[in-house]
Amino acid sequence: MNVEYFIAKKLFSSKKKNNSFTKPIINIAIIAVAISVSVMLISIIVINGFKKDISSKVVGFGSHIVISNFSNNNSYESEALNASLELKNSLKKIKGIESVNAFATKAAIIKTKQEIHGVILKGVSHNYDWSFFNDNLIDGEPIKLDLNSKSSDVLISEEISSRLKLNVSDKLIMYFMQEPTRVRKFNVKGVYSTAMVDFDELYVLGDIKHIQSLNSWTENQVGGFELSISDFSQLDQITNEVYEAIPYNLNAQSIKEKVPQIFDWLDLQDMNVIVILILMFLVAVINMITALLILILEKTKLIGILKAMGATNWSIRKIFVYLAVHLTIRGLIIGNSISLLLVFLQLKFSIISLDPQTYYMSTVPVYFDFSQIFILNISAIIICYFILIIPSMIISRISPVKAIRFQ
Repeated sequence: MNVEYFIAKKLFSSKKKNNSFTKPIINIAIIAVAISVSVMLISIIVINGFKKDISSKVVGFGSHIVISNFSNNNSYESEALNASLELKNSLKKIKGIESVNAFATKAAIIKTKQEIHGVILKGVSHNYDWSFFNDNLIDGEPIKLDLNSKSSDVLISEEISSRLKLNVSDKLIMYFMQEPTRVRKFNVKGVYSTAMVDFDELYVLGDIKHIQSLNSWTENQVGGFELSISDFSQLDQITNEVYEAIPYNLNAQSIKEKVPQIFDWLDLQDMNVIVILILMFLVAVINMITALLILILEKTKLIGILKAMGATNWSIRKIFVYLAVHLTIRGLIIGNSISLLLVFLQLKFSIISLDPQTYYMSTVPVYFDFSQIFILNISAIIICYFILIIPSMIISRISPVKAIRFQ
């Protein structure tokens, strides 16, 4: 039987009222721990939401890895490369790659009676994964592409739809600035919205066969390949493997290399979370140290009696550390309850909104990683336990005789 823990539990559950100055301080300490934990958990959950949502949106537009000609130089006009069966098979053999899809892009101008707007027509193949755009479809229906026929259906964004007054089933005319200028008529099959304004106002999704026809390419010539992988954490490693597997005249770029500004911004948010975690841990620890010192002061007479009965300094110190950790756990429970309730309300009702122009989303995103929540709580208990051992050293300086007489 752990005697120290038994005494600490009795002290904590005692019905006797604390001194008038002690109880408020202890309550403040519990509240401080609860608030600190709430802020830490909400910070982690929100940043995880930001990273997951923005990463998935950027990947949805550009996939994880893109293979293209070196001569592209991030141009909106794709240079042709041969989609040989040998190249496709070599890519599919690389561990971690889930799909290989051909694509091509071409700059165009959409003209209506009232407006004109520059866009990028992104042509995709019949086996393209439409799950991202289907999830973000707000009107109409997905495009269905066939291997043996050319489809004139396109997906446009809500941004383009609003700007050009185009709705589902409307016809739109695209002008392609080349020699000679080409004109194509398309049918609006669906309207999507991702809140990634920089992308939404630019991309129109359609059949790659139109771009092959406009550029006088054969059916085996494409603008590049988009590769999806199963594990985002392996992105850099798989990108290097892909680069080694493709011919010397082709380049392989990860999505981090294509849009580094977005992922650098996301990495900066990790630093903000670290700063918040450190500050909140300091607030919680300082308040718990204060509460522990007050508990020791209040129970000075008890300390003297225990010493007179032969208890060691370390044994008495353990009683108060257990008591302080008990208070910490109570603060953790309250903090977890508050943060999870707030996160649930945000997830269910989208209470806090954002400016899509700045944050690439309309509401604050949340994402639960229960392993991180568990680690944070366990770390808080362990850190508090070891740090609270230090102020408990004051017990070793208390004289039994003076302590018993202490009022």
